[in-house]
Amino acid sequence: MGLAAALTGEVVRLDRGLPLVQLEGGQQVRCEHATDLVKDGALRAVVGDIVRVERPEGHDCGVICEILPRRNQLVRKDPSERAVPQVLAANFDVVVVAQPLSQVNARRLERELVLAFETGAEVAVVLTKADLAEDESAVDQVRESVRARVGAEVPTLVVSDQDSRGVESLRAVLAPNKTAVLVGRSGVGKSSLINLLVGEDVQATGSVREGDGKGRHTTVSRQIVEIPGGGRVMDMPGVRGLGVWEAEAGIDAAFADIQEFAAQCRFRDCTHQAEPGCAVRAAVEAGLVSPQRLESYLGLRQEVNTLRERKEQARRRKGEKHSTTKKRKR
Repeated sequence: MGLAAALTGEVVRLDRGLPLVQLEGGQQVRCEHATDLVKDGALRAVVGDIVRVERPEGHDCGVICEILPRRNQLVRKDPSERAVPQVLAANFDVVVVAQPLSQVNARRLERELVLAFETGAEVAVVLTKADLAEDESAVDQVRESVRARVGAEVPTLVVSDQDSRGVESLRAVLAPNKTAVLVGRSGVGKSSLINLLVGEDVQATGSVREGDGKGRHTTVSRQIVEIPGGGRVMDMPGVRGLGVWEAEAGIDAAFADIQEFAAQCRFRDCTHQAEPGCAVRAAVEAGLVSPQRLESYLGLRQEVNTLRERKEQARRRKGEKHSTTKKRKR
């Protein structure tokens, strides 16, 4: 069987593990992974990956033989009990975290920010479904509350079907030549948001209940959507589990206020539990940091430490280290 020279392309859509690759010439090819590339399950192409594709003669689809090094990636802990990472997207410039304005989940927002900051990309927060708020003062109150949590350097935008100003503000974040990955739980209105950006219905949306503004899960694939006059958005299915993975830097960035107080603790290895001279505990007592926020911070730190211990135990059992990149043998 003949084998044509490998071509370079980008994974623009992922349906149930089958990548759709757009080659440099614009042609789109449905692909499967080379057996040698994924035989140990450690590496599979995700949306945004730049890959090398072979086109064997007589083969129904292309074969991904190499995944080129990623400049960044959005990673969570695999939802199973295994201590392994799951990459959701790669090679992007901005992470846009979507939360419904009338039902902001602070604990989930903290986790989403940790994962977003850990990528090293720009971060923005979009509060959707603002039209469900009681009045403009309620919108302002929620926006300022979220802004105080995420920091002044992170754009906090409000989007409503009834007001184009928020959409235009988001367009400014999604400048030409920029790729954004859109994350949020199912029902926050990600597909509706993309339709507003594009100017037409390119993504299916589910019905919304009047009582709580929740919609049905409609996005089942990960794909890149072009924004006319702007950049591109990676639309993702709603993500439930957000286990952190090697996210120390992301935690530091998402909890910058706590980090600032921690730098003032008497002991450098302060755990912020019961040590004397703990500036973080003092900040909580002074009302500068909420007890719930500190609880989230400590919980995420412990989660990372526990995961690190489990990974180390797994390595010792196997007696080897996994590489982060892999290429098909020729």
